[in-house]
Amino acid sequence: MNKITAEDTLAWSTFVYSITGINLDSSKGYLFESRLTNLGKEIGTHVWSDLLYKVKSDVSGKLRKKVIDAITTNETSFFRDTSPFDLLQFKILPDLVDKRKKVLGSGATIPIRIWSAACSTGQEVYSIAIILKELFGSMRGYDPRILGTDISDEAVAKASYAQYQRIEIDRGLKSEKLAKHFTPEGSVWKVRDEIRAMATFKKINLMEPLFFPYKFDIIFCRNVAIYFKEADRRTLFQRIKNVLAPDGYLVIGSTESITTLCPEFVPQRYQRSVYYQKKT
Repeated sequence: MNKITAEDTLAWSTFVYSITGINLDSSKGYLFESRLTNLGKEIGTHVWSDLLYKVKSDVSGKLRKKVIDAITTNETSFFRDTSPFDLLQFKILPDLVDKRKKVLGSGATIPIRIWSAACSTGQEVYSIAIILKELFGSMRGYDPRILGTDISDEAVAKASYAQYQRIEIDRGLKSEKLAKHFTPEGSVWKVRDEIRAMATFKKINLMEPLFFPYKFDIIFCRNVAIYFKEADRRTLFQRIKNVLAPDGYLVIGSTESITTLCPEFVPQRYQRSVYYQKKT
């Protein structure tokens, strides 16, 4: 591909924003070069405006999906930033179970509905599932369901496949958890069936209206809203509020805050972590 110009960067930024909600400014030309050059080679062009025209003109939508997959590839790992998972294990889940038992009775099956709103290739979802398994054992008396969503078809497909290369396993997963919750298959490690069974995956664009068959007890939406404009972040968290249970828990990135952005949420602190709940 040719060196991307400021004009091309603006055109591509406008297009990417229109299909993903991701806000890339004029300084992000290098990102397009690093992530879309191979697509240009694939379809036989070295001109950025021509590549954009071909993507927009592709009635099948396949090229648009490839752009989304390339642009939205994010860093992820198992138990990334351990504090949210400690928060889940030692604060949120025990509190949630106590509240549900008081309402449903000690002998009732307790539903636990969790949404990982930007799950990438699934490591966050399976980290959550591992915590549930280690906390509740056989799961008798519990009905956990974890939904992982992402805008990238490629990421959702990989998450659903539940197989990881050793280099992915080594990023954040301790050896004892690997031995308990994964099985080796050739050169990859596969998530065990009892962990995989808790999760479902779906492609969702967070900039579009959200529709789910139930409200979520816990929502993880970490390090995705930082790529949106302020108005879009506000819209996103309003939508999240509408699908969160009245006494549910919202976990966002450790460097994020929505206190002024969405005052309908109240920050709560637990040790080194902050989570949010709806105002009552």
